[in-house]
Amino acid sequence: MRRVRHELADAAKRLDWTRVLTLVADDEQLVNSVRPEGRSGFTPLHQAAYGNAPLDVVHRLISMNAARSVQNSNGERPIDVADRRGHQHLLDALAPHHWHKIPNGILRRIEENFHAVIAGRVRSLIDEHRLRLPQLELLLELERPRMWFAVPGMYGGFSYRFETFGVNAKLVSESWSRMEGGSGQRHEINSAGSVLVEEGFV
Repeated sequence: MRRVRHELADAAKRLDWTRVLTLVADDEQLVNSVRPEGRSGFTPLHQAAYGNAPLDVVHRLISMNAARSVQNSNGERPIDVADRRGHQHLLDALAPHHWHKIPNGILRRIEENFHAVIAGRVRSLIDEHRLRLPQLELLLELERPRMWFAVPGMYGGFSYRFETFGVNAKLVSESWSRMEGGSGQRHEINSAGSVLVEEGFV
């Protein structure tokens, strides 16, 4: 998987859209991947925005579930990259479509609190593998807002989903390790903080 992620990043950087689309079609989990240990945090859609890809390439990536809300290392979404580069004809296609609404400030506080929960469980693994922590805005692009964050070395990870939206938005996180019986923890997370509501399952 690591080798393929490098290959995908190389193809996107040299604007080889045929190869990019072939690699993503072979494994659609790659559509939002970034180069391992890369500095830019560019997904294939970021690179398409940067490199002025043909509109049909952008539509193909989006049809393969490329996230329009994902941010690179500078905090830019693909639409922000295209706008900065003057590729105005891509902006409509790259505009994020959200099924659900949460005010941006509240979303950011929930994200910070979720990251604190993750760090509280596996900070050393996050640092060791230089993992990018989940960006919650991506959930708002999903009709069923649920995702999985795998952590190498944990033999498990974090399932997370929004249960409510708006100003009272609540995120539920369930984490566990397959190597440890009774390792499960369920947290409820909102803009004010997080609460451990159950543990010991799995």
